[in-house]
Amino acid sequence: MAQLETALGNDIYKAAELLRANELVAIPTETVYGLAGNAFSETAVKQIFHVKQRPANNPLIIHIHHTDALSELVKEIPDEAKLLLDAFTPGPITFLLPKKDRVSDVVTAGLPDVAIRIPNHKLTLALLKEAALPIAAPSANPYTYISPTSAEHVYKMLHGKIPYILDGGPCTLGLESTIIGFPGGVPTLYRKGAITIEEIEAQIGKVRLATTEKIVAPGMHLKHYSPKTRLILSDDPEQDIRNYQHQRTGFITYNTYSDALATGDQVLLCQHDDFKTAGANLYAAMHLMDSRNYDIIIARKFPETGIGLSINDRLNRAKT
Repeated sequence: MAQLETALGNDIYKAAELLRANELVAIPTETVYGLAGNAFSETAVKQIFHVKQRPANNPLIIHIHHTDALSELVKEIPDEAKLLLDAFTPGPITFLLPKKDRVSDVVTAGLPDVAIRIPNHKLTLALLKEAALPIAAPSANPYTYISPTSAEHVYKMLHGKIPYILDGGPCTLGLESTIIGFPGGVPTLYRKGAITIEEIEAQIGKVRLATTEKIVAPGMHLKHYSPKTRLILSDDPEQDIRNYQHQRTGFITYNTYSDALATGDQVLLCQHDDFKTAGANLYAAMHLMDSRNYDIIIARKFPETGIGLSINDRLNRAKT
C-alpha cells in the first residue's frame, strides 16, 4: 500500500466525504477509536482488514446513528434487545442479530449474525448522520495490539495508512463495548465490556456467558489488546515485583502505589475503587508502559465483579 498523508482534525464533512468515497477514517467513540469504512462497500471493508492485518474470520461491528437504521440491516430484534436498546443506547453495547442479505458476508466473516451498535459520541453521531451510511469500524490499531483511546494513539500506529483521523479527544470509557446476542432466544454475553453483566441483568434478567471458543463475534480472539512488552496479570503483585527485581519493570495498579518499585515506574489507574475510571485509563497506561521498553509489565488483578471483570478480561488477553 502506498504511503498516505494522514491528517488529524474534527471536520465531519471531510470525514463523511472520504467514507462515501470508500476511503477509511479513524473515528472517536466513547469506548475506543475505530477504523471506519462504508459497511455497504466490500472494497472499503476489505481495506479495513488489510490495514489492521485482521484475519478475515474475525467479524466487524457496524455503527449506526439511530435505531431506525436497524431495520435496514437485521431481520428481527428480540424483545430483550429492545429493552437494552432503550436502556443503553446510544452507548457501549453491541447487539449480535440475524443479518439481512444486504449486509456483506465480508463484514460478518461469513456468519449469519451481524454486530451493530450506536456509539455515544457527539462527533461520530454527527458524522454517521452526515455520511448517511452504516459504518464498519473495529478498533483503529494493528491486529492484537493495544486499542487506541486518543487520536495520538491512532496516529502513532496508523499514520501513512489512512487519510484522516477524526479527533474527538480522549475516549471517556476506554473499554470496548459489551456484546450480547440471543441464540435460541437466550440472552448470551460474547464480550465483557463497558456495560457490566449486572447492569444488563437488571434490565432483562439472567444472561448466559458464551462458552464457545469459536469466533462468532468481534473481540473473542484469545490474544488481543496486547503490548509488545511481556505482560503478566498478578494476584500478588508485591511478590511478582520482587521476583522480577533484576529486570526493568513497569507496574499498572489501582488505589495505592507499591513500595517495592519507584513511583515513576508505576501507573495508578484510579483511587477509591473507582473502576470505571480505571477502565477509561487502562489502554493509555498500557500504551505508555509499552513505550518505555521495560522488560516486563506487571498488572494488578482487579476484583472479579462489575467493571473489574471487563478489565481483567482485557488484561488476560493482553498477556504475552
